Amino acid sequence: MASTTLLMTTTARLRDRRADVARRGTATRSVRASLVSLAGLIGGQVANQSGEEVGRVVDVVARLYGPDPYPPVTGLIIRIGRRRAFLAASAVDTVGAGHVLLRTSRVDLRDYVRRPGEVLLARDVMDHQLVDVDGVQVTRAADLYLAPLADRTVLVGVDVSLPTLLRRLGPRRWQVRPTPDRVLDWQSVAPFGEQATHGPAEVRLRASRSALHRLRPADLADILEDLGRHERQQLLGWLEPEHAADALEEMEPAELENLLREAAPEHAARLVDEMEPDEAADALRDLEPGEREALLTRMPADEAAELRALLTHREGTAGGAMTTVLVTARPEQTIAQVRAELAAQAEHRTEIDAVAVLDSEGRVTGDLPLFDLAVAEDTALVGDLVEWLAQFAPPVTVRPDSRLSEAADQLVAARASSLLVVDDAGRPLGRILADDILDALLPERGRLHFRRFLT
Repeated sequence: MASTTLLMTTTARLRDRRADVARRGTATRSVRASLVSLAGLIGGQVANQSGEEVGRVVDVVARLYGPDPYPPVTGLIIRIGRRRAFLAASAVDTVGAGHVLLRTSRVDLRDYVRRPGEVLLARDVMDHQLVDVDGVQVTRAADLYLAPLADRTVLVGVDVSLPTLLRRLGPRRWQVRPTPDRVLDWQSVAPFGEQATHGPAEVRLRASRSALHRLRPADLADILEDLGRHERQQLLGWLEPEHAADALEEMEPAELENLLREAAPEHAARLVDEMEPDEAADALRDLEPGEREALLTRMPADEAAELRALLTHREGTAGGAMTTVLVTARPEQTIAQVRAELAAQAEHRTEIDAVAVLDSEGRVTGDLPLFDLAVAEDTALVGDLVEWLAQFAPPVTVRPDSRLSEAADQLVAARASSLLVVDDAGRPLGRILADDILDALLPERGRLHFRRFLT
């Protein structure tokens, strides 16, 4: 009885699975049948209600940066003899595989004038670079797919496959046939193009940031390194300066140097100003003196003075690799007060792994790791915690002119993740982190971004 029940259950499951596969296959065929290849549409016939040819499709106009998740087609550019005219989408009845049918025999053909937010899909997007946000990579649009939605035609996907490029080289009957084997949903891409930025800034940013803000700084750095000059300047323009600066800190030094040279000086100065001090100093150190000064003079005076001070330290020394982002405390403060100061420095979380404790003269008496601060009682005094930790080891410090190899030896011996850099009087100048030492001592390693490395 049990075996019969099991057999019936298994048979039912197999039947349901076959039915589900059949439904999905039918849906897939239906979706594929509704897709229109932009590559196949270009050069296609435009006919009126009587079936008479009016002209040929030159390009498709879409409002790329509007509020719609899938950009609507606003019109066509068609060739009539030697003239190129604009045909509004309201005059189009159907857009099919390689042809367009109009609603009326009489058409008001106007010269095309680009309006804010409109993009020529064949000229500005197809064969251009774009960012696959889900796949976190830069790719090219081999074809774009249009589809009917309610009473209009919209842009729904981007084909990035090699077979599609080969299809476009074949005869006309191949060109009009979609081959959506590797298609990206339009909502998962950020397009670029010389003319793709004519929309109002607030609309353009809303459309692009919705996808790009999900990317980690290291992923954005990979994308910036792969983009062409114009495209990556557009991408930087889409990002908040703080977000862009985080990505710049992850870039290869040579690529970052090129990027800063390509950008307008005011924009480059703003980006460097948003970077962590040690990373900003490294970026400026790679520029020519005139280029460096051009950026520094465009930065706020306090930040520029701080970076100039960092640049006085030689490369390959503790002072040349340190960050000036420091959180300090006094022995009489409570642990709760120090935690509040740490919370106020949340934007610098990657640069802070300990709190320097100073005496009344500003000299270092202790260096409290964040773990010890996390487990201590709120009401405990900083001085008591420093005294308790002193029985294990004194705070480890280095001079700004110490070689990085010496700093690395001290870091390993202390089993610490950072070292304080102090002056002759023992006052803190900055902190050098373990990852900064690695970056400096192993330049041939570069900044390993695991996605790219594994790929």
